[in-house]
Amino acid sequence: MIGKETTGAPRWFRLAALVLILWGALGVAACVSQLLYGADAMGAASDYDRALFAQLPLWYRLDYAIATGTLLAGALALLFRSRHAVAFLTVSLVAVLIQFGWMFAMTDILAVKGPYTLYFPLLIMAIGALALQLAHVGRRRGWIV
Repeated sequence: MIGKETTGAPRWFRLAALVLILWGALGVAACVSQLLYGADAMGAASDYDRALFAQLPLWYRLDYAIATGTLLAGALALLFRSRHAVAFLTVSLVAVLIQFGWMFAMTDILAVKGPYTLYFPLLIMAIGALALQLAHVGRRRGWIV
């Protein structure tokens, strides 16, 4: 909004932004590692893991980079109280939904590895949704503009 005044963000908001920056940095590091080293980046990979990684389309890898990069950018935008946080975190959440939606709908990973493979992706989605909600709260309360 033009002319909207900002108010000081509370300490918990800044702390949440710092935690999200750490989470985002870990995500970017995991993405870079996996793109550089393949399935073995996460430890000893099974033959299934190597085959699955080898079949991932290029767009999927790009989507992974977008998901992690925009989360980190959005977290930094939150810390610096930038209105761009909402856009970055929206793009990140959409990219995560595309990434995991494709993975679970278009591969046999659930049949091979079981339903426990959903836990970490669900955590990633939940954190992404909470980060976006935090940006909206910050925007409504004038903590970011």
